Amino acid sequence: MQSFGRGTRRTRREDHRFLTGTGAYVDDLAPAGALFAVVVRAPVAHGIIRTIDADAARAMDGVALVLTGQDYLAAGFVNRMKAELETNVDGTRGADPARPVLAVDRVRFVGEPVALVVAATLAQARDAAEAVAMDIDDLPPQMGLAPGAVDIHPQAPGNLAFTYACGDDTATDAAIARAAHLVHLRVDDNRVIVASLEPRGVWADRNDDRLHVCLNGQGVWGPKGEIAAHLALDPEQVRITTPDVGGGFGMKGFVHPETVAVAAAAWLLGRPVRWMAERTESMLADNAGRDLVSDLTLAFDADHRLTGYRVETACNLGAHNSGFAQKIQTELFSKVLTGAYAVRAAHLTVRGYYTNTCPVDAYRGAGRPEAMLALERAMTVAARQLGVDPWDLRARNLIPAGAFPWTTPSGVTYDCGDFPGLLTVARQQADVAGFAARAQTSAKAGRIRGQGIAFYIESILGDEDEGARIQFADDGMVDLFVGTQSNGQGHETAYAGFLADHTGIPDDRIRIIQGDSDLIARGGGTGGSRSVTVQNTATLATVGQMTHAFATWLGGEWDGGHFRLPGTNDTPDLLEVAQMARAAGRLDLLDHRGRIQLRGRSFPNGCHVAEVDLDPDTGHVQVDRYIVVDDFGNLINPLLVEGQIQGGMVQGLGQVLMERVAFDAQGQLLTASFMDYAVPRAADVPGVQFTSRPVPTALNPLGMKGCGEAGTVGALAAITNAVADALAQRGASLPDLPLTPVRIWQALHGG
Repeated sequence: MQSFGRGTRRTRREDHRFLTGTGAYVDDLAPAGALFAVVVRAPVAHGIIRTIDADAARAMDGVALVLTGQDYLAAGFVNRMKAELETNVDGTRGADPARPVLAVDRVRFVGEPVALVVAATLAQARDAAEAVAMDIDDLPPQMGLAPGAVDIHPQAPGNLAFTYACGDDTATDAAIARAAHLVHLRVDDNRVIVASLEPRGVWADRNDDRLHVCLNGQGVWGPKGEIAAHLALDPEQVRITTPDVGGGFGMKGFVHPETVAVAAAAWLLGRPVRWMAERTESMLADNAGRDLVSDLTLAFDADHRLTGYRVETACNLGAHNSGFAQKIQTELFSKVLTGAYAVRAAHLTVRGYYTNTCPVDAYRGAGRPEAMLALERAMTVAARQLGVDPWDLRARNLIPAGAFPWTTPSGVTYDCGDFPGLLTVARQQADVAGFAARAQTSAKAGRIRGQGIAFYIESILGDEDEGARIQFADDGMVDLFVGTQSNGQGHETAYAGFLADHTGIPDDRIRIIQGDSDLIARGGGTGGSRSVTVQNTATLATVGQMTHAFATWLGGEWDGGHFRLPGTNDTPDLLEVAQMARAAGRLDLLDHRGRIQLRGRSFPNGCHVAEVDLDPDTGHVQVDRYIVVDDFGNLINPLLVEGQIQGGMVQGLGQVLMERVAFDAQGQLLTASFMDYAVPRAADVPGVQFTSRPVPTALNPLGMKGCGEAGTVGALAAITNAVADALAQRGASLPDLPLTPVRIWQALHGG
């Protein structure tokens, strides 16, 4: 049996079907004869709806249904999307205006769903959607994080949704007042489009009094309850399934209005209805990520120790409360507010504003990359202003290895870690001593080389409860039912490999069952880097129950790979014992379920070091070297971990160097295609040198710390700091993100 520690480097078993085109995605699985849906969207950012005339569209060939907001309400459905609310500093709840499934009285961003057209063919649905006439009185759009000419929602005067605070305000003021050195900085965290490889899609089919909804999401149990509530159905009337998913990154972690509208159309028609977003639709209507600005103050004593840290943030919620939006830059940001540093006084204030733009919600890391970008940018700026080495400033301020458990000013307790030791290894792996020689080589080629450091810590999120089920199937396979949902992370490999390592069942005899609310009654879904930790812990508990049940029946003992039977030399394995149980009619022994509750959340941490080559003649930045030293605790599959770090780093690189959402003054999206919105290509991405330096956590029996989002958490600041270092060598200041060639050129040449 595999012991906990450095696991087996298994290649991804699901990749064969992905690479050979035999994957089964939501649009591949729509029922034969399904009707096609097209969403009619708001053409302006802000306006009062006077009329929506769908008569002409309803009369067109092939049209089965045109569903407006009024029609949706008339059918008895609930026209209000679910959203979490933050708590204000005065104890009240944040603003709670209704986000409609289909707009009724007002439109609030370009691309907001106004109607759903359903027809026999996609072409007919598109033609009919063009025939839906809208009479909208324009209102002034509000694009900035401040009061505007017209409030977007009457429930939010001045467009202010909430004011959140955490930490000790008085102690932070005192630390700033007595500081020997103060560092002030503003960090602009640019809005990004999620741009998953597979856009959002859904199909729904009614069968008598049950509704089957198939969507490409990050879990099936949230959508089950929410769609049932929208359509006034009992949850048991709704089945949710999720097949292969081509990327989620947080954006597919909650229900979107289009999903509900398609489900409603299928329920009304009694026929299957399908919808798949086009790329421009996704850029208009998928929730965006980030979009905040933070003013930072760092207080240092005469020995350059960080004594106080104040953050004042204004964040953009977009036009509506999305599922988790009010929690992202508040509670999730606050969980890692002071990072890995031993500062005792800190305070965070966040004001959330509505604007006439697409809603903003979770994007890979959700609040933790934003917190680390702010803090690690500030530490690098502080090092330059104080005239000290950025490595030394961090080393001086890291939480000592012997100080755990450590409770931060925001009330979060880190259970374990060795931050100084990890920083030392990162410095060695990055070959800091050799940087001068590499910089000289770059200079001879006419380029400027910069190095950036970012020490990060992340807080694992999501449900700490999870279950697993192991069933010996009639066809000789072993089915493992899981409560999470793969979006491309390699769950099938991780889960099957773990079960194989801890039971001796061959990997190719294990089948992973996921994404079906009829087969799996409960599950926490995927998000917050929770999946492998909670799911494999649940699997381990189920293995323990299963082997105990078999051993009790046999009157023998389980040694981790075989059963030892008293009085014989027989050592049957699990598959052989399952066959014996089946032959004896003990079918109860062929199906085992377990459920666990983690003791607490883990805190992955690490150090990213980026080196960039900057061409001063063009402003182009190339990330040339990238070093990561991480503490993820015990690794179940190091190969999958490396893949997660690489993917997360690329998303961070994209935000820093090229991804920019742009609107005009009227709220029209100017970056609505890949002709206008840049994402990284292979040539932009360096190899990643990854080193694991684990300090296993005791908060779960595997000693694991999640890794799915950590690459992005560290990458934003590391790459930004590297570019800042290169610019500083020419006396230039860092422009706002993204650091596009034109912005870099202007910074260097006084533009």
